[in-house]
Amino acid sequence: MTAHHQPSGLKHGLALFIDPNWSPEQTMAVIELLDDLRDRIWAHYEVALHNSYREDRITDCDRPVTDPPF
Repeated sequence: MTAHHQPSGLKHGLALFIDPNWSPEQTMAVIELLDDLRDRIWAHYEVALHNSYREDRITDCDRPVTDPPF
């Protein structure tokens, strides 16, 4: 079994085993459940998530320029 890179960056913890014999319908049901869960979490924490994303992505180049460039 190949270890896959996780978006969270976690490299250890509980292994998640997915039955390779799931039907396409079962697979779609799980994907729909995860999509619904993501939508619910986003709706509840939208402002906090936006603030967190903004803080993570601000760089020195993103600061407002108050002096003219020349």
